[in-house]
Amino acid sequence: MEHFLADDGEKIYLKISGDGPPLMMLHGWTSNHQEWFPFIAELQKHHTVYRWDARGHGGHRLQGNDQPTVSRMARDLHLLLKHFGLDDACAVGHSMGALTLWQYVHDFGTTRLGKLCLIDQSPRLVTDGDWPHGIYGDFDQTRAQRFVGELELDFAESVLRLGALGLNERAREKYAANARGWERSRAQLRALDAKPLIACWQSLTEADYREVLSQIDIPALLIYGGESNFYHASTAHYVQSRIAGAILHIYEGTDHSPHQWQRERFTRDLLAFAG
Repeated sequence: MEHFLADDGEKIYLKISGDGPPLMMLHGWTSNHQEWFPFIAELQKHHTVYRWDARGHGGHRLQGNDQPTVSRMARDLHLLLKHFGLDDACAVGHSMGALTLWQYVHDFGTTRLGKLCLIDQSPRLVTDGDWPHGIYGDFDQTRAQRFVGELELDFAESVLRLGALGLNERAREKYAANARGWERSRAQLRALDAKPLIACWQSLTEADYREVLSQIDIPALLIYGGESNFYHASTAHYVQSRIAGAILHIYEGTDHSPHQWQRERFTRDLLAFAG
């Protein structure tokens, strides 16, 4: 993999492929650049595709003390765009990747960005009496704090339960049956360094980007799962209502990763939007 050095000396790893206008792909929490592998063959025909492993992710052990907080990752993204001289980039963010892009807009505006594609995310994960559009619709501060304790006791199983025991009935059934895919994910999660990922999670749950949405002054494509593990359809419509001119696609029958369940549709939608 290629890499560049962040301003604190940390190596940020990424894969670059294809030719054409820049397309920046930001993966979800605990994932890595491989999340986007199913789409590369087609995307790289039209774009130069940049797929990073966010700080603390992808099995790359941290060399320094800066944890992968969402603000630190947004700064890393800013440095990446500068390092490669990218302007007017179309940036795609799934889950944590969407939060990273909202933090980027908060910190740097839409400098060097031309378009945003945001996949199945809420601008605030933790719910309260006035905010029902976070995780599950009822993931309040008490529950968020309890989850951090669970991560510290058994990181891999807690991450799996977060996705499995939410709003998607199919995920509940497959988790209960311990389907082969779940066991594979369990093994992958156990191989990760949990401490920086827990710090990352805490920063995600502390963030609130509701006011940032109205600051997005570039085209935005929103893609949400019709049966998301985490969010009701009202979350998708809230985000659309706050970003001027945003285009919303709800992929019916898909979970928190709608792009993985309807790959051809996602590729087609993204290329039409990015082009």
